[in-house]
Amino acid sequence: MRKRLNFLKPDEKRVRHIRRKAGCHRITAAVLANRGVLEDKDIHEYFNPTFSSIHNGFSMIDMERAVRRIHRALSNRERILIFGDYDVDGITSTTLLREFLTAIGADVRYYIPHRIEEGYGLKPFHIANVVKKNDIHLIITVDCGSGSYEAVLEANRLGIDTIITDHHAVSDPPPPAAAVVNPQRRDCTAGVECLAGVGVAFLLLVCLRKHLREAGYWSDGEEPNLKSLCDLVALGTVADIVPLINENRVLTKIGLEVINKNPRPGIRALIQASGIRKPFISAEDIAFRLAPRLNAAGRMDHANLGVRLLEAADFEEAKDLAESVSRLNTQRQNIENQVLKRIGMYLEEKPQLLSRKSMVLASDDWHEGVLGIVASRLARSYWRPVVLLTFKNGMGKGSARSIPSIDLYRAISACDSCLSGFGGHPMAAGLSMAPGHLEAFREAFESAVSEMAPTEAFEPFLDIDYELKLDMISNGLLDELESLQPFGPENEEPLFCATDVDIVHTRAIGQGHRRFILKQRQAKSQRPVEGVWFHMPEAYQASERFSHLVFKLRWNYWNGDKRVQLMIEEAAMQ
Repeated sequence: MRKRLNFLKPDEKRVRHIRRKAGCHRITAAVLANRGVLEDKDIHEYFNPTFSSIHNGFSMIDMERAVRRIHRALSNRERILIFGDYDVDGITSTTLLREFLTAIGADVRYYIPHRIEEGYGLKPFHIANVVKKNDIHLIITVDCGSGSYEAVLEANRLGIDTIITDHHAVSDPPPPAAAVVNPQRRDCTAGVECLAGVGVAFLLLVCLRKHLREAGYWSDGEEPNLKSLCDLVALGTVADIVPLINENRVLTKIGLEVINKNPRPGIRALIQASGIRKPFISAEDIAFRLAPRLNAAGRMDHANLGVRLLEAADFEEAKDLAESVSRLNTQRQNIENQVLKRIGMYLEEKPQLLSRKSMVLASDDWHEGVLGIVASRLARSYWRPVVLLTFKNGMGKGSARSIPSIDLYRAISACDSCLSGFGGHPMAAGLSMAPGHLEAFREAFESAVSEMAPTEAFEPFLDIDYELKLDMISNGLLDELESLQPFGPENEEPLFCATDVDIVHTRAIGQGHRRFILKQRQAKSQRPVEGVWFHMPEAYQASERFSHLVFKLRWNYWNGDKRVQLMIEEAAMQ
């Protein structure tokens, strides 16, 4: 689908101010202005992210209560259960808490439910079948629990406390837990609403370590190193597609430094299994290479496999586990492509469905584990919110994904009378319903989505940071742009546009991919620039010239050398 180009126009005074304060290139300053990085403090922290710029976790409601209850469990040698989710955010949160608590001497177990057999979140049957059976005295949920009212009530009845750490929408009223640490609570004013579940769990550990230090817990002064755990925070944060700003950007940047300097065996094995051959790992590598493999464990088998991989102390063990999740990921890709193909054929037969502003599709034989990722691909392709459901054993379960202009959770909330349950974020959600409610939900969801944004919001677009002449590209500019990483939602990698670009030479580099040598007619310097276009549309194969070219600027690292490379995103022929 062709995208409209939206040229961003930052205030010139702001750009000059940023350039003066940061001592950077004008183009870099314009990118920062486009991202809303305007104040002196924000400019400094953007280029120099450290732990000191992270909010005080104790400003979160119930954090003090959570920390004191965990301290009591440690002192009394109570058995603790970490209850996590089956996606990468949940897997990393579980591993993070388990590693820290084990290191400080806690009696700790973990449990992650099976995606298909048990579904999402802590449920009443878990209290009897898992908690009571294993003599658990304290439950700590990670990346789940905010809607587990009945389960917490059952735990309370048995005298078992629950601490909820989560970032999903909270039930009203909240579960009657010993503590509900969630930045989405209406009464939480800490200003960390963007955190992923693993980010909330990390702040819990920051506060717990501080509390234990002040209580004299470590007489020998040997406290656990929290920076070394930021690799897990980076994995979970990027994988959960939360805004990569503020705390998320800081923790991800630090986590990537840990991964690139001294990766744990599980991550090193995962990198090797992913076939990454470059000097450093980026947030993009996590999003498209590492996270899908970890996610495949919970989608196709059991998320415990992912925890075992991240916890592996021995590289050979980790290598076997990484190969296992890679095989599951291949299996997931095959099933995903089959579902996509069937949906494509269905939409060809019923093109009228594409006149709607939402897409709600269902089947009795889709694999539940791939619905989220298929919905995500459809939402990007057709630029509208997508809900996919599979109906089995008298109940429909599904996943939904959105576009930036539509708050998916709010849209689904407007249809709650059609649903048995739901939860999620503005961009992603899960839901369940009885079969007889599908049509009512489809119409209610279409109505809710239609009311939330004007018609133009459903037209795909690209934000262009700067209209760039190719002779403006320099090594210094690329180094500065690289320093703005990690890139992700709300801190997108800069996009540039160049006009009247000639193709000097081109060759295929794989199925559907091409490499180019390019020159720009109006550029003062006629120095050629390399470009690459992955999944290039067939219509452009015979092009000799582009009237405009949309691209990202990156270093191409190869054989110990690096060269400027344009990563082409979109183009128009003359």
